[in-house]
Amino acid sequence: MTEDYLAGKANQYLQILCDEIPNRCVGSPGNRHATDFFAEKMNVYGFQTETPQFECIDWLEGEVNLTLAGESYPARVSPYSLGCEVTAPLAVATSYEELENAEVSKNILLLRGEIAKEQLMPKNFTFYNPEHHQRTVALLERKNPLAIISATSRDPELAGGIYPFPLIEDGDFDIPSVYTTEEIGAEMAQKTNQEVSLKFEATRTASTGCNVVAQKGEDPTRRIVIFAHIDAKINTPGALDNGTGVTVLMLLAELLKDRSTSFTIEIVALNGEDYYSAPGEILYLQENPNQLQDVLLGINLDGAGYIDGRTAYSLYDCPADIAGEIHKSFADENIFLEGEQWYQSDHSLFLMNDRPALAVTSEKFMHLSTYITHTEKDTPQLVDYGKLAEIALALRNLLLGLDGQKI
Repeated sequence: MTEDYLAGKANQYLQILCDEIPNRCVGSPGNRHATDFFAEKMNVYGFQTETPQFECIDWLEGEVNLTLAGESYPARVSPYSLGCEVTAPLAVATSYEELENAEVSKNILLLRGEIAKEQLMPKNFTFYNPEHHQRTVALLERKNPLAIISATSRDPELAGGIYPFPLIEDGDFDIPSVYTTEEIGAEMAQKTNQEVSLKFEATRTASTGCNVVAQKGEDPTRRIVIFAHIDAKINTPGALDNGTGVTVLMLLAELLKDRSTSFTIEIVALNGEDYYSAPGEILYLQENPNQLQDVLLGINLDGAGYIDGRTAYSLYDCPADIAGEIHKSFADENIFLEGEQWYQSDHSLFLMNDRPALAVTSEKFMHLSTYITHTEKDTPQLVDYGKLAEIALALRNLLLGLDGQKI
């Protein structure tokens, strides 16, 4: 199978994931279309496939009407917020201490400055939830303003490239909220205590989603697991985040169609990395109680295939024999480089369970995180399909090399 053939297939797959399917957000019809498509391909390529389900919500939003002292201001609905139609005096808080000392239950609350500098983790998020985030969310719920307006800038580590970023992105948080820029927040803050009106529609609907878990191999007690998250942020194409990772998994499955290995190869489309409660990741861990110890190596694909720069890979606690085979398979320095370790993706599932891991992304990962991912800019036009073919071939060689070593 040539690189040109694989690149052509990659083009087809990504067009389906990003163009034919307009929205892969968890709970949406597009998300279910994407997981059905992926499962079908795994079956075609000879894998035994399961689609364990979880409960979630689908969410739809309307336009925001925000006026203060008779002047209109632009704002966006915070993802997963409830809708509202309220009019009340404006209150402002720039720090936890200011909010703690304020009485805002009869106000619309503007958060700006220090208290709005980084995205608050959802209150029930399992994998990363700093104490100061938990304290702030709990305080907001206790103070219970009629609605929240947050004025933010950039937070690429937690929110990706979106500007401004939503301070609150949480389907378990029930105070209606919108977000706008720091500049607009500074202007609005000059009108504290004046009447502000906020109106927008937003609905949460009970829905379901699923992971896709595909396996083949001779020994189910010894697994190499290759992940990519199949969901995307709401209303974004999600090409590099993470249509390219899912595409590589399908290319790899075809490369392995007529191959068998002494260990089990498990290819997983996880569903929830860009969703507020990470339901697919939680479900995967629940379905593998005490079983990740049989994982010889976990491989995560996220943000790979960017047109600029090389493909970057990073190793985490890999034994010498596995590390050596990885370096051998990714040895071409014109194509690959060993990059810095990073932790903002699903390979953290392996690390928290003390399993060796390999993460594959793009050399320009930080540029993508700052300006591209989680935005409408994340389109297939930014993808080099040849790089996806190269990654799939390198992973095929890695798996066959590890099988030859009888690890």
